[in-house]
Amino acid sequence: MSAPVSASASASRSLKIGIVGFGTFSQFLAKTMIKQGHSLRATSRTDYSQLCADLGITFFSDMATFLGADNDVIMICTSILSLSQVLKSIPFHSLKQPTLFVDVLSVKEHARDTLLQVLPEDSDVLCTHPMFGPESGKNGWRDLNFMYERVRVMDEETCSSFLKIFETEGCRMLEMSCTKHDELAAKSQFITHTIGRILSEMDIESTLIDTKGFEALVQLRKNTESDSFDLFSGLYIHNRFAKQELKYLEFALEKLKQKLLKRDEEEQEANQ
Repeated sequence: MSAPVSASASASRSLKIGIVGFGTFSQFLAKTMIKQGHSLRATSRTDYSQLCADLGITFFSDMATFLGADNDVIMICTSILSLSQVLKSIPFHSLKQPTLFVDVLSVKEHARDTLLQVLPEDSDVLCTHPMFGPESGKNGWRDLNFMYERVRVMDEETCSSFLKIFETEGCRMLEMSCTKHDELAAKSQFITHTIGRILSEMDIESTLIDTKGFEALVQLRKNTESDSFDLFSGLYIHNRFAKQELKYLEFALEKLKQKLLKRDEEEQEANQ
């Protein structure tokens, strides 16, 4: 459900935000955070030192040095499939102070459970899903959905200041449990990706007589193919609700097929 961030969010402050995993999505988020006046630093397996320098972001090749850089917030921006491996390799003993850890993954129960398993008990945990990306958010974030759950928050000021980043840009702030998110995402995001992947396997292309509906399907295929198969795999493997939705889809397709076969038989009998 939609909810205000909190009364204290109105007193937002500039944050020192560290980013783990500086791929396309985190670069997209970082530009708006910089625009708002936050101080950013990043670390990643790939050397993004030149790109970070161009953006005004401090890049750390060494994880321990990054953790000791006095971050208010550490934002986890890994892929779904690599999350556990990356978190288990982080030397959390290098942290100099209690820190708010925020993930931005598309699956939430897995992220929540993994973070709670590996993080120090004095670290806060905020699970989020900005439900937009570089394409859908290229003209701003107004009215785009931002889901979050305060999983473990002791420093409310820092948490509210981070949420304020998205509230300020006009996002629809949706506070809900990680479980509810995954249940809904399996019915929407996962099904969308699955249909797109099916259309890709069918190799559908535009024709000379496309309807608007078919044009939308071709665009869905293109949008889906722009995302990695690792993302699609992660949506299935690490969202327990997705497995049931895939079964529902298979059942629905078979049911529809049987209806068509039955109607075909009825038509043939009527014409004999």
